[in-house]
Amino acid sequence: MTTTTTGTRRTTAAVLLSRLGAVHLPASAGNPTAAGAEVPVTLLETDLLERGFLVSAVLRRALTRLEPAVLAAEGRALLRETDRLLGAHRPHRPLFHGFPHTVPEDTLAFYVDRVLAHLFQSPHRPCVLCGTEGTVRAVDPCAHLVCRSCFDGAEFTACPVCHRRIDPGDPFLLPKAARPEAGPGRALPERLRVLSHGGGPDALEAAARAELTALLSRTGALSPQDTDDLDDLLAGRDRVVLDWLPKDVPGRETKARLLAWLLADPAAHPVTLPAATALITTATDVLRLLAVRSGGDAGLVDVPRFTAVPRPLRRALLAVLDGLDPSLVAEDLRRHAAVWKRAAERLHPFEHADRYPRAALAFADLRGFRLSDDALSARLRAVHPGGALTDTRGTRVALPRWAALVETALAAGDVDAALPLLARRPGELLRRLDHLLRLADGTGASGASGPDRTDAVLAALGPAAARVSPAVLLSALGTLRTRAEGGGRDRNRVFFPKGGTARAHIVPDGRAPLPAATVGRVVDVLTGELLRRAGTLPPAEVAVVDAALDRVVAPFSERTASRALVTLPRGSELPVPEGRTPRLFLHWTESAASGRTDLDLSTAFFDASWRHVGTCDYTNLRFRKTAAVHSGDLTSAPPPDGASEFVDLDLHKLAKAGVRYVVAVVFSFNSVPFEELAEGFAGLMVRDEPGGRGPVFDPRQVEQRFDLTGRAHACVPLVVDVAERTMRWLDVVKGVTGTHHAVYRHVDDLALLGRGLVELFGSGARVGLGEVARLQAAARARVVVVRWGDGVRRAYRRRAGEDVVCFARRIGSADEDGPVGSPAPGLAFLYRGDVEVAPGAEVFALHPRGLAAEAVRLVAAADVVAALG
Repeated sequence: MTTTTTGTRRTTAAVLLSRLGAVHLPASAGNPTAAGAEVPVTLLETDLLERGFLVSAVLRRALTRLEPAVLAAEGRALLRETDRLLGAHRPHRPLFHGFPHTVPEDTLAFYVDRVLAHLFQSPHRPCVLCGTEGTVRAVDPCAHLVCRSCFDGAEFTACPVCHRRIDPGDPFLLPKAARPEAGPGRALPERLRVLSHGGGPDALEAAARAELTALLSRTGALSPQDTDDLDDLLAGRDRVVLDWLPKDVPGRETKARLLAWLLADPAAHPVTLPAATALITTATDVLRLLAVRSGGDAGLVDVPRFTAVPRPLRRALLAVLDGLDPSLVAEDLRRHAAVWKRAAERLHPFEHADRYPRAALAFADLRGFRLSDDALSARLRAVHPGGALTDTRGTRVALPRWAALVETALAAGDVDAALPLLARRPGELLRRLDHLLRLADGTGASGASGPDRTDAVLAALGPAAARVSPAVLLSALGTLRTRAEGGGRDRNRVFFPKGGTARAHIVPDGRAPLPAATVGRVVDVLTGELLRRAGTLPPAEVAVVDAALDRVVAPFSERTASRALVTLPRGSELPVPEGRTPRLFLHWTESAASGRTDLDLSTAFFDASWRHVGTCDYTNLRFRKTAAVHSGDLTSAPPPDGASEFVDLDLHKLAKAGVRYVVAVVFSFNSVPFEELAEGFAGLMVRDEPGGRGPVFDPRQVEQRFDLTGRAHACVPLVVDVAERTMRWLDVVKGVTGTHHAVYRHVDDLALLGRGLVELFGSGARVGLGEVARLQAAARARVVVVRWGDGVRRAYRRRAGEDVVCFARRIGSADEDGPVGSPAPGLAFLYRGDVEVAPGAEVFALHPRGLAAEAVRLVAAADVVAALG
């Protein structure tokens, strides 16, 4: 195994470790127990436990069989990889060595002292602050004059005046007093995980193939973390034997990355070119392929200059386009018109019009080609003899525009005209379902009364729902079921526009609410379709579902999700353990591209009405003395050590101060994009050592760590609800302009953002993973056990004559069936993996804990949703 940094290719074993917690060892693991192996393996176990990882019994036996040199190498590699996952691979030294105890009580007075020293300090005169002679000297490299009597060199880790990192050998920096060691009684983290033995080389290949198949079967866009894993898994394969290649890849962006990998080696084109073209089903597939092979984004957000296309590939792509319906191809081309015009310069469709006339016709429509009596015009006319080929003047190629016809029908309130058009694209029908239902209730676009066409819309909904992705189904279900509430006009609408970063756009919701009866019928149709799909999955005698998963949101917009230690879907809410102190952390390292970079970890405090109460950031290092304490503002992060900042939150004292919500923010003070950093990550620890004792960064207490990436200059990772003692994962970026960013300049925007997202995710407009789990369990199992956080369990047995819809409605209600003596569950959806399940059971566990990949089949949240495809 090897460690990795951003942009570095990982081995297949490292990918499987991060995804499954599976450790694959060399073939020598089959040797008898090596002499003296017990002691080093025990030490390795101890080191891993300090990082929040346990070793399974099977893995422990395998480790003891390794030769000493191999064991040492594998152990070091394993520790390096787990350190990277946690953020413990970098040193974490805050500005004030004794944080949180030595942070100045008065931030303003500390700032004034720094300004006076900066403006008036002289190297050959007494200190302007204390009057002491002979204590003033310049520090390296900023050359600020610092008085050793006023600023303790054993306390600061950077220049006391400008807070830039200084040369570690500078005489100002005195030896530091050792911080207390971590106490032995610390609680194990919630994200505790058992590392299992993945087996030898054969098992590695089988596990890699299974993970690759799972990623390629996802219906939506992969998260950046899954995308990295896909690229690394593909890099470990050859292009000669493609028996693992699926016949269909439903995720369009995933397909583009696969196609680009297949076609990356021209020498393998005799094998890979037919396999790749067989997977292409739309013109946009071709465009995504061209973008990815040119180094761009599969989502077509960032499309670079297209690289040259070899002649065999060009002909193959034109042949694929020629085999599709020209009207549909033309529609896809117009959706990305500017980019396709650049792509056409590489494909040369008109040069091959004789061989691929239908493809040439689509590009002629894109260009608005003027027909004449030349050979090309004759060829284009021959493609559609007698068909609608030109515009109203009959001079330019203009195929029928589906989107224009739909918009015209909707603008006129003509539901009967819009429905057959939308039925051709069922995803669009579900996305516009709310609009259709508002038009169908008998009130047209002009306000005039007309016939109620709700039944017609619902009749079209059923067939359309059967053809869309599960993400579209779940989005429609969550959105529509909240539209019957009376206060709809006073609410906000939240949009997550497609882009390279996760932005949230919030606007007032001026739509009229829908009739409750209509909403109920829509929910029945969509829920019934989800149950129908779940019923096609492998059955199980017993399923167990944790009610706590209702607070975990089913994944959506994954393409902009952060790379994180715990894959937590955006909007999910987790409890903060009682009696423990949350500590936010930030670490970054500058690069040559970024130059000197100043990131700031900040928190904004709001009351229950989202009125600003206060801040804790570089402008205010303490809030209400110890309710919140900032570690100090570091203004540079030179390699290799970088810089770290922390904020401690005492939720009990914050509640007494009238704080309800804590919004965490990371700003780039001097507006350097995160993507230009050599490294940047942040996260959350939950500490149980009173008074801030122990190391400033404790890997064992890290509950979440996420990367700072993309072009953003500010991100809002989470909101803490002080009253409920919960953390809601937001994972969004905030648009900012200019420089010198600070919380007090953005409190209104942060209040709007925090309130809008908390209301959105708390309203049920996004379907919870617990609901998806109950639907799957109802359709697949005969007995379903629901666990509540207080230890209560309720069992539900499917009764004679009870259909799956009624059974699903009953699960979670008081109408239970009492204790049911049943075997261990073969299907489980768990918040915490502390349930004994059947060997080989299919299990989702947000925190796997005691579940090992060697005994069960662990699936991710995205896999739970993708299974309904």
